[in-house]
Amino acid sequence: MRFHIYFPAFILSSCAAFGANAADLWIDVSEMRSGRGDVHVAVYADPKTFPSSKGMIADVIVPAREKGTEAVFTGLAPGTYALAAYHDENGDHEFNQIFWGLPIEGFGFSNGAKVFFGPPDFEEAAVNVGEGVSRIGIAMDYWLQ
Repeated sequence: MRFHIYFPAFILSSCAAFGANAADLWIDVSEMRSGRGDVHVAVYADPKTFPSSKGMIADVIVPAREKGTEAVFTGLAPGTYALAAYHDENGDHEFNQIFWGLPIEGFGFSNGAKVFFGPPDFEEAAVNVGEGVSRIGIAMDYWLQ
């Protein structure tokens, strides 16, 4: 009978300990041009793969809202991450660009990192995420109207 009492307690304490080191990251996406389409947000942990689509460790797609939208990543390990986002206004799940690589759709990076002849370095976009809940902002930038 004791096994039946202690075993559930062990399971519950193990779950609590596992969740204690988890981080939840909330992203406020602002300065949206429109409420059309979706917003794609990706999390990167490796400077060598940022911001390649193959290098993301997590991504989420949320509906766009003109006043801004929110994305949430749960269960991340505390650490240093860089985030990239784009506003997929036409809903084709591609970051559309014209010749010379000029973006047609809005984009943004964590830490307010700016584009200068290419995407920012991981270090420029890096944010530290601790245990519990963290909140950051990403402002969309539109080069072509």
